[in-house]
Amino acid sequence: MKIKPVVLDRIQTMHTSYKVDFILEANVTLIVGDSGTGKSTVFSFLQELAAENRTIKCYNYLDKKTGYKSAIKRANGKLFIIDNADILLDDAMRWYIATDGKNQYILIGRNPTGLMLNQEDIMELSSEKHNGITKFTLKYSMSSYNIIDYVEAGNEAQS
Repeated sequence: MKIKPVVLDRIQTMHTSYKVDFILEANVTLIVGDSGTGKSTVFSFLQELAAENRTIKCYNYLDKKTGYKSAIKRANGKLFIIDNADILLDDAMRWYIATDGKNQYILIGRNPTGLMLNQEDIMELSSEKHNGITKFTLKYSMSSYNIIDYVEAGNEAQS
């Protein structure tokens, strides 16, 4: 389900020799990728940005026992960045996020189930080093990652 961004269409930050420059085309963006591609590193840079920008709220596995779910449901006009989304989001929260028209989400994980995403909503990190600066951007997932295959594999595993 593609809904235009309701909070930000671009997010940028700089940390020492790293730059994050994400163009956001949808209200829910899932960032996937193999371990070691920089997803959690980028999340830490975005956490620093959130300390300066009250529009951005970040959650990760450390928040599993906090009231993050009710905070999300009470919020209006926020960009939520959730690392380890596969751990933090149950089916009810996935449905809430997929249908929430008043907030925006960047989810970092591997499981698109229940988020009503199109293939174009699934992105991978891209990094490029130039003049000593590593720049992280988003690119459409070009891997053999397929929403239907993931869902079918999950259903087989549960049988």
